[in-house]
Amino acid sequence: MEFYQVNVNGNAIQVADHPGGKGTIIAIHGLTGNHRNLHYFIERFKGDYRIVAVDLRGRGNSSALDLDPSIFKHAEDIIALIKELEIENPILMGYSMGAFISAIVASRLDSVKGVILLDGAAEMSDHQRGIVEPSLGRISKEYESQEAYVAEIQRIYGNLGITWSDEIAKTAAYEVGEKDGHWENKSDETGIRADFDSFYTFDPVEIGSKISCPVLLVYASGAIGQMPPLFLEEHYDKTKASIGNLDVTETDANHYTLVFEDRPEVNAAIGEFLKKIES
Repeated sequence: MEFYQVNVNGNAIQVADHPGGKGTIIAIHGLTGNHRNLHYFIERFKGDYRIVAVDLRGRGNSSALDLDPSIFKHAEDIIALIKELEIENPILMGYSMGAFISAIVASRLDSVKGVILLDGAAEMSDHQRGIVEPSLGRISKEYESQEAYVAEIQRIYGNLGITWSDEIAKTAAYEVGEKDGHWENKSDETGIRADFDSFYTFDPVEIGSKISCPVLLVYASGAIGQMPPLFLEEHYDKTKASIGNLDVTETDANHYTLVFEDRPEVNAAIGEFLKKIES
């Protein structure tokens, strides 16, 4: 794996580039994530495919967000990254916010070979706000150590029904840096909240109708601890109706265990989809 930065329109995008031969998958993480977000999918498909996992701006080691960030600006970054790395027929794999971004990119680039939407690119409602927003306060908090931050993430994730692991601990540790004698998340809470608000400007009909390549939608129907799924089935009605070449698979994982735990049934569905678009 190569770990390097790419200059995209004057901004640095951190890339973890895993080699492989069949083609290139661009892995795009969720709202508060980073390039490690899709670890289990990367481990399954690297080698067969080159996988380019990114830190979106405002996360990890990439440049800061604009003053007015959005999923559409992140999509512009991904399009520019594809051009900079000279990737001819990318496959996009996006989780949560990354799924919204992947759909936007595919609606604008005819060269996209396929899209894997991991529980995202849905119609938004107040339902998602009640689940997502309460956990964002940690981004502005100060911690006495990296270990203290990781411990809080372990507590939060326990409430979300996630089984803790060394991989999650490593991902959490990457999220924070030392600043002025304390530790804090590398992201800016105001910018993250603005990114989340931009989900509500996503039109599944407008975007979906412009996607011409095959798409796999993975719907995570599991409860999130004591809470319902992040997206209910009806939130995908317009997405399903608008994308012409669409496969849908459902998993009993919840929105978070979908990526923070190894999901063999999802890997199998993705494997079948990749075979389909390669045939």
